[in-house]
Amino acid sequence: MKRRSELLEMDDPWAWLADAPDEAIALDEASLLIARDEYPQLAAAHYLTRLDEHAHRLAELMHAPVNRDEPLRRVAALNRYLFDEAGFVGEELDYYDPRNSYINEVLDRRRGIPISLSVIYLHLARSVNLAAEGVSFPGHFLVRLPVDDGILVLDPFHRGRSLGTEELRQRAWGVQTGERPDDEALIDMLEPTHNRGILVRMLRNLKSVYAEKEAWDKALRVADRLVVLNAEAADYRDRGLLYRAIGADNAAARDLSRFLQMDPETAAEDSARELLTELAARSHRVH
Repeated sequence: MKRRSELLEMDDPWAWLADAPDEAIALDEASLLIARDEYPQLAAAHYLTRLDEHAHRLAELMHAPVNRDEPLRRVAALNRYLFDEAGFVGEELDYYDPRNSYINEVLDRRRGIPISLSVIYLHLARSVNLAAEGVSFPGHFLVRLPVDDGILVLDPFHRGRSLGTEELRQRAWGVQTGERPDDEALIDMLEPTHNRGILVRMLRNLKSVYAEKEAWDKALRVADRLVVLNAEAADYRDRGLLYRAIGADNAAARDLSRFLQMDPETAAEDSARELLTELAARSHRVH
């Protein structure tokens, strides 16, 4: 029986997401909502059923030799199923293909980027009572799992393998400028990311992919979703810059003004003010 999506059947699901408590957000449904912008005829029930079928198959495999009270063995069983039997892989050759960010495409093609594979990984882990959580780690989304003596950090992009402290430190250092992160900084980086935060990172990835390809209309569409869902100063700034890219100067000026009102102390303040001045001068010349 196909599973219906209450979220995608709402009249205004994005408005609901903007105000919903985090625990009420179904990550699988919300990920498909993102995909529906690119695929308007998306059959959400079909993909939700596909996810449920994967979870059911994993549960069947775990009934035999795997003790459900042993999280490490359950993780090993999950990895064997998802990456060996089901054949999901991290997309190395065409990493910036937008399809790698859409859950329907990831389920169809069985290849994705760290965050899209992590969404599927989280769904399966939670279906077998593993308390897995997303981690918005610098440069590369990860999954964490509390265990008796700490946390296990897993990389779904690389077949769910566990990462040690030194590798995590090196990864963070490679992405961020400045000093090599100490233990306290690394612990902060490994804090769990809630459902809304995962959706925000998915959208920001997509916005960057489309902007890099100069697909301004699609990047702007994603930026609109971020303003509704997140509404931080940077979201208004980025949407303003995208409006400017398509020549919508008035809309660009509104968003950049809002950005400066929300974050007047930001390091980007001067460049934003200069751009606003340029837009105002252009508007004056037009009129």
